[in-house]
Amino acid sequence: MINRILRYTLIFVLLILLQLFLFNNIQFSGYVNPYVYIMFIMLLPFDISSWLLLFLSFLTGFVIDIFSGTPGMHTSASVIAGFARPWVLRMISTREDYEFVSEPSLRIYGFKWFLIYTLVIVFIHHFFLFYLEVFRLTDFFTTFLRVLLSTLFSVIFIVLLEYIRRGK
Repeated sequence: MINRILRYTLIFVLLILLQLFLFNNIQFSGYVNPYVYIMFIMLLPFDISSWLLLFLSFLTGFVIDIFSGTPGMHTSASVIAGFARPWVLRMISTREDYEFVSEPSLRIYGFKWFLIYTLVIVFIHHFFLFYLEVFRLTDFFTTFLRVLLSTLFSVIFIVLLEYIRRGK
């Protein structure tokens, strides 16, 4: 139990630091903003209780908001992603397809499963985040392009980080 807590604390700290010092500085023409800190929420074990998942989602977004100067935007998008996570897991696989003692990972469930899981969670997060940031529908298609491009780049970085994390 202590090993598990230490491992997830280390993952949390590393992803937050990567986001703040590396990925927050990547912006292509205002359309691509990769957010990889969402990977922490995605990697939490299947057997985590709902209240703890939502609390950790809140905490993750809150820390990013504090250091990025975006009051509440990342917090709300992270909570939405954490809230949608069980639904996404039920949508892409049946309850028998995964063990409750494991975590969602590329190594255990394969590339296709992990890619679909990552795409859906990151898209939900980015959709909510960018439309909350703009807070109007007059730029709907421009914002949707930002959502799609940022989702694509975030997913690429998350899959690369997962390969690095698992040593493949």
